[in-house]
Amino acid sequence: MTSTRLPLIRLFDFSRGTSLSARMTRVGLVMTLLFLAIALLAPVLQSWGWIQNPIETLSNPIHEPPSLRHWFGTTRQGYDVFSRTLFGSQAALQVVVLATVMSLAVGVPMGMVSGYLGGKLDRSLLFLMDTLYTLPGLILSVTLAFVVGRGILNAAIALSISYIPQYYRVVRNHTVSVKTELFIEAAQAMGASTWTVLSRYLFLNVIQSVPVLFTLNAADAILTLGGLGFLGLGLPEETPEWGADLKQALDALPTGVWWTAFFPGLTMTGMVVGLSLLGEGLNEFVNPLLRRENWNRKA
Repeated sequence: MTSTRLPLIRLFDFSRGTSLSARMTRVGLVMTLLFLAIALLAPVLQSWGWIQNPIETLSNPIHEPPSLRHWFGTTRQGYDVFSRTLFGSQAALQVVVLATVMSLAVGVPMGMVSGYLGGKLDRSLLFLMDTLYTLPGLILSVTLAFVVGRGILNAAIALSISYIPQYYRVVRNHTVSVKTELFIEAAQAMGASTWTVLSRYLFLNVIQSVPVLFTLNAADAILTLGGLGFLGLGLPEETPEWGADLKQALDALPTGVWWTAFFPGLTMTGMVVGLSLLGEGLNEFVNPLLRRENWNRKA
């Protein structure tokens, strides 16, 4: 009994697809790995004394411009912008990973069970997920942030609720399509349990688009977290977070103090662009229709 599942290793086979897609994926992967390294190394660099404590005020707090002493300058409160920018990537990484993993852990099994069993359960879950999906993600996250409060875990929960319907819809639609295949019917005829069919025969066939959705949701989560921080609903005060730092920098912009907003904003933009390029590049590798269209266009 064989299945038509696609090995996950093919997602990283850059010889497939167009050269543009391969370049997009490589650039996105390099940018994403760079920001991951920054997030993971920030505490190490601080322990070595190479960067300042991001929540420690300096003796000269009044908007010092970028210099050899403070590469990205300082804020009005006396924080080192370079240190807060680096540690902001760590906070973003923690929230984004938690939010996307939680939404994936809930949405994927729910979509598989709903699509495979069908009936009233499928209709009820489909109605609930479609209702959540129609709500703008930022507004839903802001509303939930009001309820659960500040903090890394709370911010991740607020973000994950808006992503669960996306995983559910993608996986549920794939499950409905795959469950009519001959290898699924053969497994059922041989007496395979529902758990066996879901875990052994359906799972790897319906998660082909999940890595793409994961990276794109991660990019969106960074922007949404920045929005929550800008509104004062993200992480606790003084915690290095790009959105909150951008809010603090607004008052200084008319006076020519550009560095307090420029560097956090540039870093957040770079991380979003890297994840978006990686997601779009992966999308062409896992989507045969996109590959065929690009091959025809190239020909």
